Amino acid sequence: MILTRLVFECFEDTTLTAVERAISSLITELKYNGQIIGNEFPCLLKDGQFVTQALCPTEDALAHYNNNSAVSRALTALNEAGVLKPKIDILGQELHSDMSDPEHNPSWQILYTSYVQTCSPLRCGEHFAPIPLYRQPKLANGCYKQLINWQQDWQACDQLQMNGRSAEFAAVAEIGEHDSSLAMRGRALANTLEKNSGIATYYYLYRVGGENKSSEQQRRCPSCNGDWALSEPIHQVFDFKCDDCRLVSNLSWDYN
Repeated sequence: MILTRLVFECFEDTTLTAVERAISSLITELKYNGQIIGNEFPCLLKDGQFVTQALCPTEDALAHYNNNSAVSRALTALNEAGVLKPKIDILGQELHSDMSDPEHNPSWQILYTSYVQTCSPLRCGEHFAPIPLYRQPKLANGCYKQLINWQQDWQACDQLQMNGRSAEFAAVAEIGEHDSSLAMRGRALANTLEKNSGIATYYYLYRVGGENKSSEQQRRCPSCNGDWALSEPIHQVFDFKCDDCRLVSNLSWDYN
């Protein structure tokens, strides 16, 4: 990821409320278009300027050609609030996050995330690197709000099961069962991404537990009951892959 600073300047008299609302709206739309990553974007008022920092998938993430219609409207609303379009300062590579996949046409891709990751939930099947969402054909509503909301819900379940709290078993079911409410949402999104891009798009099923390693290795696809075990793991993560159901999974982390 690339750490970026956005600097907003007022060009006429306005109100703090109007400026705050306009900047917040722009940040929200940039997030839902995949141009900035994360959930918290502090904004600082300093020397008459409003300054915020964000992680971007690539150095050109905030370029105009990556904007969707909602981002363009938010930029117009900035002007109506008496604020200029933000000046973009590229601060450099953020060391604790993944670098985005090089721009190319992958043979397949995966809808995959975890609670520790701050990046796009779509990954290249060849490099396992995050793919910026704005490189994908636009969804019907012109943004990726549903996809990012799915990612946030998945990460919340992952955090719950890692913490081992009372909701652990329900959380594991949501991220590990192929027909859970969360999985059905994610699989529908993966199907839409595949239809729009023409690239085979798989959905990741988290796996933990099981009786023993031997029985785990003999697991069959939970959707079609087909043989989906791989002879060698992919990216040291996926031990199972069903091309018919577009599902991938790992050998239970208890025996990995």
